[in-house]
Amino acid sequence: MKLSVLMPVYNEQATLQKVLGKVLAIAWQPEIDVEFVIVNDGSHDDTRSILDAVSDSRVTVFHQPTNQGKGAAIRKAAQLATGDYVIICDADEEYRPSEIPGLVQPVLDGEALVVYGTRTFSSHTSFSYWYVIGNRGVNLFTNILFNAYVSDVETCYKLMPTSLYRSLRITSNGFGMEAEITGKLLARGYRPYEIPISYKARTRAEGKKITAWDGVEALWILLKIRVKEGSRRQPPVTTA
Repeated sequence: MKLSVLMPVYNEQATLQKVLGKVLAIAWQPEIDVEFVIVNDGSHDDTRSILDAVSDSRVTVFHQPTNQGKGAAIRKAAQLATGDYVIICDADEEYRPSEIPGLVQPVLDGEALVVYGTRTFSSHTSFSYWYVIGNRGVNLFTNILFNAYVSDVETCYKLMPTSLYRSLRITSNGFGMEAEITGKLLARGYRPYEIPISYKARTRAEGKKITAWDGVEALWILLKIRVKEGSRRQPPVTTA
């Protein structure tokens, strides 16, 4: 199985080298052939020079001429991907790349088609109360709309077949793409296999980019998907 790790990057010079080191050092299962597709989303710091210095043959780098948003960066990365499966991986140190192989294992075992790394929001004290409550609110709204149970709609770690991701035709250019992916999967009957993962949230001062407005946008996106695609829902799909 070939896995494409899609990494959107925007002004991440402070963490990029460290994250790249961790990602490139991941110990993969013998069955896994991996590539890393990194899209620099119009960064205006030293992100470009850091990426241009990477010499690993598994890495493909594309530079967007202007900042278009995370969704647009992932859309471009998915176009360039050559793997059977894709997973999204941010470059901000909030997630642990070493946990990605654990998300791939249920697919290798034939137990899952779509896998989410679910953040537990524990063992770390910098979470904003309203950030956690907002995240749970989006989860609750999603589960009510689609009669499902998903613990973390907004998680970055979403693993699925490349063909399935492309078929979703994600149009959100910003952070709304997270809700759009989940909403469209649920509307089509796909139920993510969820695995707990570690998560260390950044503060606004450290570069956290998501805002309360992104949460409101997520609710609106989910509602539109439910109205447009809900009538075409299929029976739940969990495995290939």
